[in-house]
Amino acid sequence: MTLTTSIRDGFAVVGIEGRLTASGAKRFRETIQRLIAEGTSRVVIDFAEASFVDSSGLGALVGSLKDARLAGGDLRIAAVPDPVRSVLRLTNLDRVLRCHETPDSAFDGQ
Repeated sequence: MTLTTSIRDGFAVVGIEGRLTASGAKRFRETIQRLIAEGTSRVVIDFAEASFVDSSGLGALVGSLKDARLAGGDLRIAAVPDPVRSVLRLTNLDRVLRCHETPDSAFDGQ
């Protein structure tokens, strides 16, 4: 798994390439925590290049969502491919983590 980060107007975008699984969940979570500690609590996860998320990855997403909200921000997801969207639906996390078409549209209208 490869992670990229960029700061946009008022929020950060974390791109995931590959599989968000147990082997990368800790690094993913630490990346989000670092962004929050640096003052960026509004975060979009860009799944455009992601291929799979397992239970550890889901746990990292939920934990990061909690961290962002506790810091007064939010965590949103964008460009979610069908295999990842299916996992979110099966676990009902699509109700908590709403999918947006693009990272730039995730915070439209706040």
